[in-house]
Amino acid sequence: MNEHWRELRVKMAPLTQVFCLLLFWLAEVVLTQSPASVSVSLGDRVTIKCKASQSLLYSDGKTYLNWFQQKLGKSIKRTIYQVSNLDSGVPPRFSGSGSGTDFTLTISSRAEDVASYYCHQYDVYPLPQ
Repeated sequence: MNEHWRELRVKMAPLTQVFCLLLFWLAEVVLTQSPASVSVSLGDRVTIKCKASQSLLYSDGKTYLNWFQQKLGKSIKRTIYQVSNLDSGVPPRFSGSGSGTDFTLTISSRAEDVASYYCHQYDVYPLPQ
C-alpha cells in the first residue's frame, strides 16, 4: 500500500509544479512605462506614466506602487512609495498620483533631476538590476 502512494506522488509531482507555476504566472503583474525617454527644459513639468496589467490595490486597502530614481553611476533609490508618499529627503517638486492600474510621476524639473525613473509594484528589495 505504501509503495502505491509513493508511486502516485512521484507521478503527480510534475503536475503540482506546473499548477504552481501557472498560479505564479497568472499573478504576475506587468508594468509598462511611457514615454521611454523625454527631453525637457529646466523648469518644465515632466510626466511619466506607469500602467499595470492588473489592479495594484491590495486586500489591506493599500496600493503598493513605488517610484525609483537612478542617477548615472549612483545606486537606485526610492523616491515615492504607495503611489504618492515622498520618501525622506525627496523635494516636493516630485509628486505621484493614480489608482488601480494607472499611475503618474510628475517632476518640476531641475538639473539635478536628470536620471532614469522606474515604477515598481511592491516593497521588495533588492530590485532586479
